[in-house]
Amino acid sequence: MVVIATTAVPDHLRGALSRWTSEVVPGIFVGSVSARVRDELWKAVTEVVGTGAALLVHPATTEQGYAIRTAGTAAGSRWTSTASP
Repeated sequence: MVVIATTAVPDHLRGALSRWTSEVVPGIFVGSVSARVRDELWKAVTEVVGTGAALLVHPATTEQGYAIRTAGTAAGSRWTSTASP
């Protein structure tokens, strides 16, 4: 399962994310996709996030069982990441 949270991103990105995931509330996308699809979605997010912010949480072989990735110029001020990809 992956969770992608977005703030102030272009509408076309939200449309692209909704092709593979469900937008459960505005800006929060949840889905069950392969690692390859997840990485391609994240690549699309990082290419267009601009001054918005995005956060990805996905399963990983860490002590917590997940990893967190952030993107965008507002990401550092909006979310803090303690786990690395």
